[in-house]
Amino acid sequence: MATDGITDNTADTTETASVPLRTFFRRFLQLAGPYWKSEEKWKIRWRLMLFGILTICQVIIPIQINMWNARLFDALEQRSIDQFYTLIAQIVIILIASMSITGLHLRLKRQLQLGWRRWLTRRLQDNWMAMGHHYQLNHLPGNHDNPDGRIAEDIRTSTESAVDLAHSMIYCGLLLISFINILWTLSEGISITLGDVTMPIPGFMVWVALAYASVASSLALWMGQPLIRATDRRQTAEANFRFGLVRARENSEAIALVHGEVGERRRFSELFRGIEGAWRRQTAGLTRLFLFTSGYAVFSTAFPILIAAPRYIAGTITLGQTMQSALAFQQLTSALSWPVDNMQKVAEWRASVERVLSLNDALQALRDDSTRPDAHAVIVERSNIPTLCFHDLTIADADGRVVIEGFSAEIAPGERVLVGGDPGAAVKLFKVVAGLWPWGKGTVSLPSNATLFFLPQRPYMPIGSLRGVLAYPSTSDSFSEGAMRDALIRVGLGHLTERLRHHNSWDQALSAGEQQRLGFARLLLHRPSWIVMQEATDALDPEGERRLMQLLIDEFRGATILTVGFHADLEAYHQRTLTLTANHEGKMLIKESRKDWQTQPKPHTSSWSGRLLGPLRRRSERRSLTNGSSGKHGDWRN
Repeated sequence: MATDGITDNTADTTETASVPLRTFFRRFLQLAGPYWKSEEKWKIRWRLMLFGILTICQVIIPIQINMWNARLFDALEQRSIDQFYTLIAQIVIILIASMSITGLHLRLKRQLQLGWRRWLTRRLQDNWMAMGHHYQLNHLPGNHDNPDGRIAEDIRTSTESAVDLAHSMIYCGLLLISFINILWTLSEGISITLGDVTMPIPGFMVWVALAYASVASSLALWMGQPLIRATDRRQTAEANFRFGLVRARENSEAIALVHGEVGERRRFSELFRGIEGAWRRQTAGLTRLFLFTSGYAVFSTAFPILIAAPRYIAGTITLGQTMQSALAFQQLTSALSWPVDNMQKVAEWRASVERVLSLNDALQALRDDSTRPDAHAVIVERSNIPTLCFHDLTIADADGRVVIEGFSAEIAPGERVLVGGDPGAAVKLFKVVAGLWPWGKGTVSLPSNATLFFLPQRPYMPIGSLRGVLAYPSTSDSFSEGAMRDALIRVGLGHLTERLRHHNSWDQALSAGEQQRLGFARLLLHRPSWIVMQEATDALDPEGERRLMQLLIDEFRGATILTVGFHADLEAYHQRTLTLTANHEGKMLIKESRKDWQTQPKPHTSSWSGRLLGPLRRRSERRSLTNGSSGKHGDWRN
């Protein structure tokens, strides 16, 4: 959208630059590593220690099966029924132990995964929902689109897959150490004669297994390298498609009113084509990898037996030792093949981690800008004086284009000030006071003990009961039901008093005018001393606006009111007017006018013609102001 400099990066599929593995792991540990040293560190460490013990037990199980397998084939070769019955009892014990260890291990692993995900989710979620960052993020360029998907989905993948991959790597490492020892013991040395020199090579099957797995892993890594980029593109495309569907649901009424379904279906098709393209690239990478791994899996079953069989045929080892050697060879190559088996999961995990890191970097940049007292950000602070002060304020777009420059003003307690003229500049001034717009320089000093209540053009309507919506941002039990009913009646929403306990999507159930009336009902409940409004009555007819503004004046006689609005009718309710307009040079001029306050503003016409033409006149005025809002900077006072 063009207004307010909002950058639409919902369809940003720009691929992030690949970073070295060392840098990648360092950044991931900086972000997610503090979990293991958090407030619950002792509980986490006990779980982690037990998790490690159970992982060792998981390695002992295949070692016992390997030995049991050797005894079984020796018993079969000797046709010993007594040994056979003993082996049946042993396998039952191994089976029970394996099931118990696996079940307990799974529960511990999932507890660690959930705890880590909860901690990291809260960390990013709190940063996202702090100091207006969730709003400011929409204006920053960069690869941090769809923060909701990154927090909900990518954090889940980042933490769950990290535990899975770390466990499987440690498990394979322990298997590797254990079965190298077994295979070395079972392998006879061979000798290679080169001329007059004979070179003994002990444990030759170990070296064969190492060479076999190394070649296979290297080939798999080379063939699967494109998977990381393809997986990142697919996750971005999937997130964009989900976001497009959510946007359509949130704006279903506006789409239906203009019959925009065809355009939305076209947009959905474009977004899904992005998924199809990313899917095809990922499929191509998976196909190359699976062609290799499927052949590798089949050949790995036969290859160790073919290597061990000549020694059995020669009579140097028993049948049990032959099968034990073959199984040990398979376990060894399986452990060495960890990169091959986990290539796709590693690609998905890294892509998700990079998306989480990108979001964290953007949030960190916003937090640094908001806490660094230099000339590159607007400073909003509390002061000891009771006035709202603007000190040499410059407001710019997120890309650096200056909108207002050198603005200084004071608003005293009890004053009612209207800011109008250029919509883009006026709305940005509203957002600066709210602490949502840090781009620019200068200082805004807020009164120290004042309670500021911001009333936007469309009040936020959380899904839930009408009590919760009316009390927002407080909890639903902060006000009595009688006070809520009275507030609704006084703002003209008496028909909703019986629906206070009903749950609904109220932004869809209520009209724009009803939502603005509900915003005024919130004011009656919260009783702030400073009220800052942005076009909070633009959806009302003139009579409705007159009643609400008069109610505001009567109920908050000592309050300060700062209003951003763009039609002349609002001037009757304010003592001062700041008009922002652009001159022929593109500079923004700030015209200030004052008038004597009248205790009873002149009422608007309530005739049918006034009700009909009022909103049309306001829209015409706003269009004329918007069309002339290409301004830059300057200061002119009347």
